[in-house]
Amino acid sequence: MTAATDPFILTVLAAAIFAVAVLYASVGHGGASGYLAVMALFGLAPATLKPTALLLNILVAGIALTAFGRAGHFRWRLFWPFAVTSIPASFLGGALSLPPDLYRPLLGAILLFSAVRLLLRRAAESDQTCRDVPVVIALLAGALLGLLSGLTGVGGGIFLSPLLLFFGWATVRETAAVAALFIMANSAAGLLGHLGSLQAVPAFALLLAVAAGAGGQGGALLGSRRLPPAAIAQLLAAVLTIAGIKLILL
Repeated sequence: MTAATDPFILTVLAAAIFAVAVLYASVGHGGASGYLAVMALFGLAPATLKPTALLLNILVAGIALTAFGRAGHFRWRLFWPFAVTSIPASFLGGALSLPPDLYRPLLGAILLFSAVRLLLRRAAESDQTCRDVPVVIALLAGALLGLLSGLTGVGGGIFLSPLLLFFGWATVRETAAVAALFIMANSAAGLLGHLGSLQAVPAFALLLAVAAGAGGQGGALLGSRRLPPAAIAQLLAAVLTIAGIKLILL
């Protein structure tokens, strides 16, 4: 039996997608890396993984963006310099092919380092007043982040969030809001670059979308209005750890 034919397995899969969406949306992320891991564990056809994960990613990131934006945490001036170069670079990254054993462990280690850095942050630092990001640096960083996103298939927000926090360019909630739109833009670009793959989306993707949407709504509400900044930073550290381990081991 597979998720496509067994109602029980499909229900468990949907519950797992819901849980991933809650965790990721609470920090402004779409959850693509989590969805890919869950669907792979349930034995879904490889051709269905990427388009399904991208669709769920866009949905949940959109929900997170709405919640954090309505709460007043989105900063357009922080977003656009990264996005304007990351989107074309993600196309380039998707067209390139590098040895997985070269870049995946390195990126995984970077994410794990970022997670440790976040866990070591003092609570008083988690929502500090931030300085403006230099536009030239943001343009260069956006190109690099887009390239990494295209090469790895991991949402660009995974790389953008720790960068913003590490250099003190955004608070944790501003980071979540900006990362959400950044993820939406790059995921949409990736999906447009592979329109033929949409034919591989499984029939039960609608159920997964409902589960992800519900989880994303709950997680985004918690992150944008309920959770203290220190708790959001800890959740982001958990997300980075999951993504880092996935890059290193899978």
